[in-house]
Amino acid sequence: MPGEMSAMDAFLTALLLQAGYNTALVTVGAAILGASAGAIGTFVLLRKRSLVSDAISHATLPGLCLAFIVMAAATGDGRWIAGLMIGAAASAALGLLIVEWISRRTRLSEDAAIGAVLSVFFGLGIVLLTVIQTLETGGQAGISGYLVGATAGMLRSEAETIAIGALVSGAAIFLLRRPFALVSFDPEYAAVRGINVRATDLAMMALLLAVTVIGLKVAGLVLIVALTIIPPVAARFWTDRAEPMVLVAAGLGAVAAYLGAVISSLDRGLPTGALIVLVAFALFVLSMLVAPRRGLLARSLARRLFQIDVHERQGLLALARDETIYDALTLRVLRLKGFIRGDGVATLAGRGAAAEAVRDEARWALFRRLNPEEAAGMAHQGVVPIARALPADVVADLDRRLGFPGDPT
Repeated sequence: MPGEMSAMDAFLTALLLQAGYNTALVTVGAAILGASAGAIGTFVLLRKRSLVSDAISHATLPGLCLAFIVMAAATGDGRWIAGLMIGAAASAALGLLIVEWISRRTRLSEDAAIGAVLSVFFGLGIVLLTVIQTLETGGQAGISGYLVGATAGMLRSEAETIAIGALVSGAAIFLLRRPFALVSFDPEYAAVRGINVRATDLAMMALLLAVTVIGLKVAGLVLIVALTIIPPVAARFWTDRAEPMVLVAAGLGAVAAYLGAVISSLDRGLPTGALIVLVAFALFVLSMLVAPRRGLLARSLARRLFQIDVHERQGLLALARDETIYDALTLRVLRLKGFIRGDGVATLAGRGAAAEAVRDEARWALFRRLNPEEAAGMAHQGVVPIARALPADVVADLDRRLGFPGDPT
């Protein structure tokens, strides 16, 4: 109909924060939440405690329901978001303490304790949800939005609470990033540096709990855990260093939450949490495919290039020994490099490269004999030219020992 906004126009309007103040506030708040979740999730992942976030998220449900029941009995409306967050945080903290107590005081592992607490607390929450449905008070339907997330129709006060809480949590994560990184990688070294490992772990879990509770309305308690796990896992494809990984994870989390909130704002029935997780998973797949160092395409290309290097080296050594080359790929590589003619006869450049390959083999053999332990830990040694793998002075020393003249490079 004329005058009606198309789906694409509505999406672009929401994407550019032109769909109204409330929608823009929700979207920005979701992005801040996603950034905070990705950042704290990185440290939790490096600390190998990702399952704790699952226990925390599911343990929020009974506290959420109890807070709703208490507020409904006292005021007739149990949907005050600050009260719901307090109840959710209290039960999540209790669940976390129980997990800690079980794993420290019994022979059960932490994952077994998490499984027990998660199932019991979530089961209790489901029972309380059933009780809520029987209450004669308004807002029973609103509580279900905390299961899978719902930003459509969110009140301005709720959006402001989420945005401010996520911003404060993100600032705390930024301030504590260095002790978090040290404890995540090497707790013993962190203790030597004077860092209280136990207090740092508790602070990390407290911030994880805070981000989880803040994100209940946006992503839902069932799916908020994905926002703390998927962005850090995706970020791992892009970098090997902790601080860049935190930044990448925060960026991916922000993008996933922003786009998920934008899409969910297009229709009141769209579940925000599910859309955020789907966008996060799409970013994960994209990272897995195209990341320049660890992505599948980059690794496939690296394997192919290494295969070509191997065939080139074998072909050059065969030329140096006047051996017949039968392998089709080796012949193709040598032709493309200009080392042999179409009839298989070595060119002048091929003879020179073959002679250099023989000298390189002698250098590698001597290096392995002089430095067996170092050589054993080197990748592709004996395949890549030694000048690309070792410092120039080391190669020059090998040439001197072997009696080779000239510059090895």
